[in-house]
Amino acid sequence: MKVLILHQHFNIPEKGGAIRSYYLAKALVDKGIKVAVITGSNASIYKKEIVEGIELYSLPIAYDNRFGFMARSWAFIKYVQGVLKIAGQFKDFNYCYAISVPLTVGLAAMRIKARYKIPFIFEVGDLWPDAPIQMGFVKSYFFQQALYLLEKKIYQSAQSIIALSPAIQSAIEKKVSGKTIHMIPNMADCEFYKPTTKDDTLIEKYQVRDKFVISYIGAIGVANGLDYILECARAAGKSQSSIHFFICGDGAVLDRLKVNAKQLALHNLTFLDFRNREGVRELMNITDSAFICYKPVPVLETGSPNKYFDGLAAGKLIVINFSGWIKEEIEENNCGVYVNSHEPADFIRKITPYLADTKLLTESQKASRQLAEQKYSRKLLSEKFSDIFN
Repeated sequence: MKVLILHQHFNIPEKGGAIRSYYLAKALVDKGIKVAVITGSNASIYKKEIVEGIELYSLPIAYDNRFGFMARSWAFIKYVQGVLKIAGQFKDFNYCYAISVPLTVGLAAMRIKARYKIPFIFEVGDLWPDAPIQMGFVKSYFFQQALYLLEKKIYQSAQSIIALSPAIQSAIEKKVSGKTIHMIPNMADCEFYKPTTKDDTLIEKYQVRDKFVISYIGAIGVANGLDYILECARAAGKSQSSIHFFICGDGAVLDRLKVNAKQLALHNLTFLDFRNREGVRELMNITDSAFICYKPVPVLETGSPNKYFDGLAAGKLIVINFSGWIKEEIEENNCGVYVNSHEPADFIRKITPYLADTKLLTESQKASRQLAEQKYSRKLLSEKFSDIFN
């Protein structure tokens, strides 16, 4: 069997960032399936390489989290064009697996299906166009309707659909009927991230001795609403708590956040540059709680953020500021707390018991790891994914 994977933002572990598509490709390779991946790259030339048995084709298409909406859209269109230029060499493949976002990858998948009779499976990690519309990036009514028509056509053309959360699965079921929709969320790498005792050397390196450490690790974009973490840091400083915050990553609003943090004199908040998985694991070692943060926009409650699953695998108390399926899950499993995104004082109320009671913190951290192992382990979900092709 041969499977072509279309993912514009494919990453390998050494590079860092979201590596779900790498896990999926590796799961197929481990089953003896030939896998080719077409992705985008900031390099200036087209490149082909073999990575862990995966044939990786990188198209020279620049993309950056700091891009505005139009620059991103142009990059998405160029990726579709680039895929179609080289798709002919994969015409004998059995399946095409198209990973959204962006939604436009579905255009390439539909064209490959029409031209080479290759069925495609469509993965939905975020609901598009709901996300850019609710975020206010797409204001034209006619453009909105055109995107909704494209979304529905892609769903209807796909052989089946993979949803990354129960909320996404439910939303798709309302938009298209009679379609097989599998739910395979992001994965917790329970072999790489493990609960560990804080390393004394790292405590000194990050200057967090006797501190309760809360880390946000991930994209620093408009959707993440990280101004709220600044407000939480401000409230923690006023209450003279032992909390120290880290914001680790890169994105469009990073520079503005740094300026705001300086103006607020937030001495209990440190910004760290984007880092690969080894760097993330190091930061996780001295972290007590993983913060997953989003703006209060309904569609953002449906997602399946990587940072949530990394936090579970590392055995951290989860703090979130949005409702939805993750809120329900952490409350049911006693592994985290929800804080009101409009009230920094609510954060102080919810986190204070964990500062005062080490046993309570340890129990919640153990519950996080247990949830990761039982429901989201990479081995378990990789097997479920490869079974779809069998």
